[in-house]
Amino acid sequence: MTLDLPFRLGCDIGGTFTDFVLLNQETCRFEVYKTLTTPHDPSEAVDTGVAALQSTNDGFLENTENVIHGTTLVINAVIERKGAPTAIIATQGFRDSLEMRREIRYDIYDIGAVYPTPLVDRPFRREVPERLYNDGRVRQPLDTEAAGAVLDDLVAEGIESVAVSFLHAYANPEHEKALASLAAKNHPALAISLSSDVMPEIKEFERTSTTTVNAYVKPLMARYIKRLEERLTARGFDRGLFMMLSGGGIIAPETARQFPVRMIESGPVGGAIAAAQLGREAGLKDVVMFDMGGTTAKSCLIRDGVMPISTEYEVDRVHRFKKGSGTPVGVPTVDIIEIGAGGGSIASIDELGLLQVGPLSAGADPGPICYSRSGTKPTVTDADLLLGYLDPAYFLGGKMDLDLSETEAGIAREIGEPLGFSVMQAAWGIHEVVNENMAAAIRMYVTEMGGDLNNATVVAIGGAGPVHADSFARKLGVKSLIMPRGAGVYSALGFLVAPVSFEISRTSIIPLKETSNAVLDDRFRELEDAARPVIETAAPGAGITFTRVADICYLGQGSAVRVAIPDDLDPKAIEDQFFKEYRNRYGAAYDDLDVQIVTLRVNATASQEQRTISLPFSAVGHDVAVALKGERMAFAPDLREMVPHKVYAMDKLPAGATLTGPAIIEEESSTLIVARGGKVEVDPRGWIHVTLGEPEKEVAR
Repeated sequence: MTLDLPFRLGCDIGGTFTDFVLLNQETCRFEVYKTLTTPHDPSEAVDTGVAALQSTNDGFLENTENVIHGTTLVINAVIERKGAPTAIIATQGFRDSLEMRREIRYDIYDIGAVYPTPLVDRPFRREVPERLYNDGRVRQPLDTEAAGAVLDDLVAEGIESVAVSFLHAYANPEHEKALASLAAKNHPALAISLSSDVMPEIKEFERTSTTTVNAYVKPLMARYIKRLEERLTARGFDRGLFMMLSGGGIIAPETARQFPVRMIESGPVGGAIAAAQLGREAGLKDVVMFDMGGTTAKSCLIRDGVMPISTEYEVDRVHRFKKGSGTPVGVPTVDIIEIGAGGGSIASIDELGLLQVGPLSAGADPGPICYSRSGTKPTVTDADLLLGYLDPAYFLGGKMDLDLSETEAGIAREIGEPLGFSVMQAAWGIHEVVNENMAAAIRMYVTEMGGDLNNATVVAIGGAGPVHADSFARKLGVKSLIMPRGAGVYSALGFLVAPVSFEISRTSIIPLKETSNAVLDDRFRELEDAARPVIETAAPGAGITFTRVADICYLGQGSAVRVAIPDDLDPKAIEDQFFKEYRNRYGAAYDDLDVQIVTLRVNATASQEQRTISLPFSAVGHDVAVALKGERMAFAPDLREMVPHKVYAMDKLPAGATLTGPAIIEEESSTLIVARGGKVEVDPRGWIHVTLGEPEKEVAR
């Protein structure tokens, strides 16, 4: 994988901005660039950013080891229903599993509960005669003549992609593979996604849903990757393109084309990777990653430096706080909660006459009012500008001017006047509502994770994260926060330390008391053999390490806990580890009940030199005056009025420097607000540590 070239480029396509970090591995210095995302063709924004970096680093692509790319394209296509014309082929009698779901209401008291519209309408959910027993034995062979006729009809009706999900295909993929061979022979342009490849696991609805999402975005992603490769090649780069996966690894484009569902959350994962490394480097036990960008806010609880991985992920929720109201995606995903609250989230008045913020976003086009791109709806960024938290002349390091007068008029018109508020009251209301919404979501998420916020530290990243982090942390009762250098593009920085990695799974129900080390070793080795070619494609010649994991539950349970498997594969040790994980999650474990393995998992990782994002920082001393840019009037929450805030340039604050709030600390891609009572210390790596004072006392004004 290592080509001994000095540069590496991380590229994160968000809903509003596309972020670039160009890292020189020889000097460990990095250059940052941000440009507005181009929703009609995200590769256009990538090309714009690469061109801008070339203008300041002539010929850098020729000396770039790899480009690592994360995108919101997959999840946006699902949410906005902009995927390919897709069909499902199921076992006869099971065409409706996608719509029947699990026949469980996410809210037992809501008799009118609704669910996301299925990605595939019923007329395009077809059946073929075939049937397997749950152990994989064939009950009814696949009717190839009927299958061929179904494929012919679907192609004639304009279908571009097909999800194949046969009953119990996780136990025996022969029928699905036979249908795929038939499609390849008769309709080679038709994209096929097999559940036995995408998610070879028990639970028919989740397996069908995940395979359908993969099929829905497969043609779209294939075209996008092709355009991206063409644009990079045209600029002189024809090697080492990697795609970020939701589980925290990177992989070759060939694998991403086959399994685009694995990229459902590829963008936010970079921030979690970087925050986990920061936590380990700083010696922190629990870290709350808080990544607020232009479209959404994301958070993740990282304990002991380990990112939580889940295979019970949902997208497109009808109710963002209600599990079960979305579309399940059963692929390895860093357990991140995503909230429809970003800088571009639109503020409005609901049917009850109350102020609400989000989930609709102004995105990159037209964007907030202050962008002067024809936006007319007030957003969080507009409110932050009026509150004095953003400098209209220094947004994106001065590369983009913000319109203060139009913003003030827009907030007054849309929010202030209808509610009888002053423009400043309206702006603070927007800021406060979005902070409370985010804090409420994180409290629930941490509780479900069995976490404890008392000793946690918030790591504030993203373009808007540090602006809101002080108030957000206080609402959570967290006592400290950190803003790292490069916070505004920290996800793209995280891409640069992600390993080449891929997880393979297969349901294999094994009662622990009835198995042995040898049986488990054989099953795991089968998965390792399946994962090896994926890593060899991405990193030819690299060594491969395998991590063994299993989903385990009590006999009769419907949900399982992810458990790391000890090297010796001793069933008793596995059981003890399950009890430990179960107790951490639920507070108690029951050692008198039988335990079973449900699904075996292997994570294959290319062996490589451990990469870090430790960046050189040489400013020393204690004189903060060298970094003082002046003063700016900004809103003080405890006083409910505008007060002078000292403004500092983050890159000039020396290590060891201390200061107190109220203060504003600016870097090119983000701004940190320190409220009254906050104490700041700059550590030797240039990170900003903030110790929060007592929670703000609200004063009626």
